[in-house]
Amino acid sequence: MSREEKERAMADLQERARQCVKCDHLVRSRRNVVFGVGNIHTDIMFVGEAPGMDEDAQGEPFVGKAGQLLDKIITAMGLSRQQVFIGNVLKCRPDTPGQQYGNRKPTPPEMATCLPYLASQIEIIRPKVIIGLGGTALEGLFGKESQRGITRLRGNWLTYRDIPVMPTFHPSYLL
Repeated sequence: MSREEKERAMADLQERARQCVKCDHLVRSRRNVVFGVGNIHTDIMFVGEAPGMDEDAQGEPFVGKAGQLLDKIITAMGLSRQQVFIGNVLKCRPDTPGQQYGNRKPTPPEMATCLPYLASQIEIIRPKVIIGLGGTALEGLFGKESQRGITRLRGNWLTYRDIPVMPTFHPSYLL
């Protein structure tokens, strides 16, 4: 796929995600669809679980305190946020009925509903490696297989559609 075809495919996918209404409860509570950010021509893709309150407000993944730590981790790798792609399994913030603050883990049905968007992003980007940020991200990608726990999976290569995946702790866990 040429650079232009990749960019066109990603723009079309992003527009479809923005118009998605499959999870009615999430559509009603979201401010923004948090599609992903970064270089779609990269070799490295980071995958988290779902947008939090800050991400929903700004429409970009990993912009809160966990995002600041992720930026430091990426910098320590000798890269910048603009050189990698950062996405999530869910593109909408999981709703928190009755709460003004806080976040919740996405449910398996929510992840299954949204996974085709992430799978398409991965197919378009074709990274050489995916960094799975936390157990929930791995559960979204691998289902029950990843339920051995992030502590056991961390540092051990997995494979998603012939792409190596390195499981690691979510930056919020490290905080």
